[in-house]
Amino acid sequence: MNNIELKIHTLRNELREHNYNYYVLDNATISDYDFDIKLKELQELEMKYPEFFDANSPTQRVGGQVTKNFETIPHEHRMYSLENSYSKEDLQDWETRIKKLIDGDVQYVCELKYDGASISLTYEDGRLLKAVTRGDGFQGDNVTANVKTIKSVPLQLKGDFPEKFDIRGEIVLPFDGFNKMNEERIEIGEEPYRNPRNTASGSLKLQDSAEVAKRPLECLLYNLTGNNLGVNAQFDGLKKAREWGFKVPEAAKLVNSIAEVLEFITYWDVHRHDLPYETDGVVVKVNDLQQQEELGYTAKAPRWAMAYKFKAERISTKLNSITYQVGRTGAITPVANLEPVELAGTKVKRASLHNADQIAKLDIRINDEVYVEKGGEIIPKILGVDLGKRPENSIPTQYITHCPECGTELVRQVGEAQHYCPNYNGCQPQIIGRIQHFISRKAMDIEGLGGETVALLVNQGLISNYSDLYELTKEVVIPLERMAEKSADNLIQGIEQSKNIPFERVLYALGIRYVGETVAKKLVKHYKSIEKIAEASQEDLINVDEIGIKIAKSVNAFFASEENMYIINRLQAFGVQLEISAEKLKSQTNKLDGQIFVVSGVFESISRDELKKMIEDNGGRVSSSISSKTSFIIAGDKMGPSKKEKAEKLKINIIDEYEFLHRLI
Repeated sequence: MNNIELKIHTLRNELREHNYNYYVLDNATISDYDFDIKLKELQELEMKYPEFFDANSPTQRVGGQVTKNFETIPHEHRMYSLENSYSKEDLQDWETRIKKLIDGDVQYVCELKYDGASISLTYEDGRLLKAVTRGDGFQGDNVTANVKTIKSVPLQLKGDFPEKFDIRGEIVLPFDGFNKMNEERIEIGEEPYRNPRNTASGSLKLQDSAEVAKRPLECLLYNLTGNNLGVNAQFDGLKKAREWGFKVPEAAKLVNSIAEVLEFITYWDVHRHDLPYETDGVVVKVNDLQQQEELGYTAKAPRWAMAYKFKAERISTKLNSITYQVGRTGAITPVANLEPVELAGTKVKRASLHNADQIAKLDIRINDEVYVEKGGEIIPKILGVDLGKRPENSIPTQYITHCPECGTELVRQVGEAQHYCPNYNGCQPQIIGRIQHFISRKAMDIEGLGGETVALLVNQGLISNYSDLYELTKEVVIPLERMAEKSADNLIQGIEQSKNIPFERVLYALGIRYVGETVAKKLVKHYKSIEKIAEASQEDLINVDEIGIKIAKSVNAFFASEENMYIINRLQAFGVQLEISAEKLKSQTNKLDGQIFVVSGVFESISRDELKKMIEDNGGRVSSSISSKTSFIIAGDKMGPSKKEKAEKLKINIIDEYEFLHRLI
């Protein structure tokens, strides 16, 4: 290393250390003036000697990169949602479920739930590789250029960090910075920002990273994700992350019981108002990572974590009117249109009334003064009516009898809470909603085609169902409003590429009532093709894992429709994947058909997730708990003694990973 390179290297390390002391430790070790002098010196050297450029140099934090379209990229490790709780009983029930599934004592880590924009940072060899928004949990937007401008995000780590890992956290905007931004906006005659959370989230999608650099954003980290992390517990992971240079809130606490969890919640429900950031609750996690792995995940959330939400802000306002929305399944949702009111940092004008029973229960009427709260600080809901302020001439609300869009008489099945419009193929909002669902990210993920464009295509008479999409041409779509040549090319290309989407996502995209992502996967795995699903009787369907009578009836009804079958035949003719590919079928057998496995412990030659996938690919089923129906327990190191005891009592075979793998040969 020559003298110039050494000087540049030394300056970068000095500036990184000063930056860490100031933005992470809140302990300045150099004046702003001296810091700026050193930064300027480094900038000049880097300009003069571009061969020593480093994308993670402290000089790169000033921004300047312009991103017009943020690339959507998949998360290597899914970003799950958290299950919410609102009471002591919810947390106690959660603990009961945990103790049924794992052995031994359980410790919990309590962390404050900061209200910002979720982010996943990936580091490789100690350097920031990418920053991706949460998105839908499976994939998000690449906002690396913008996140690099946030001073509390380390661009280069220190210490004994793993070779590659992800770390999750929240991008937040402290109250002081938010208030200062609003003062400046008011001064120049601009509308002030509504709340710190939305402003932080919006900042990540600004096209000019130099503008992001001007905003006093911070990044608070809370979870390490990846393989070979060198830690065995969540609390140790937080300590390590601090040592590597991340800003990890000090409020996190390791406790030994739900009683101590509740003490933490009680304390912070009062003291959260003293914090410099928005918080809306406490996240409680099982501390031991091995126990976390044993507990696993539901379709949407980890079983080893629970978010406790603080009591939401509540306010009263006037109900001006009730309107009715039609969903893609024909479900009617009544909506309360309110006198606009400020609530939890946002202006609320509307709230869902859910269904006719809810309206009757609240006895809610036009011109009532109603109590509104933000459920979980996000979705407004009406809690009740101030009867003392009800006008004398008040008239009880009569729920509508006909569809507000097409005029068809509504139906309500026995046991159903909602009314439905049965005009499946003739009600415009249902048609638009189904196609919008079909193109959505978790379904066909058609790039270049958004909800507004779908509505435009339907309203212009260019499409009337999702199979019509595959007949669209560039010449047909280019005259549409706001449709440039490049946009038209992207739309047609996106439709063409959707023909490669795997069958389970296509089945989900069809929008069959009650068939979500998980059910679609179960049906595809069992039947392998759309023809076999269509031919299946109600009795056959009920025999499929996790398929009940309600789902079975809905599936049968969907395939009994001639119009639906016509659409499916067209999709098939256009080349959409309506069966499992030959390549995927090769890796699947029925060797474990009808067998139920419990996977427990730590394994040497294969990960738990790989084991579970192999079981399912070969026709078996994975269960999280031992019962008389369990066929085998695949036991690794550190399998709990109570599991072993229960298995022996029930005379269930215990095998190791090698015996299991041998069975598949």
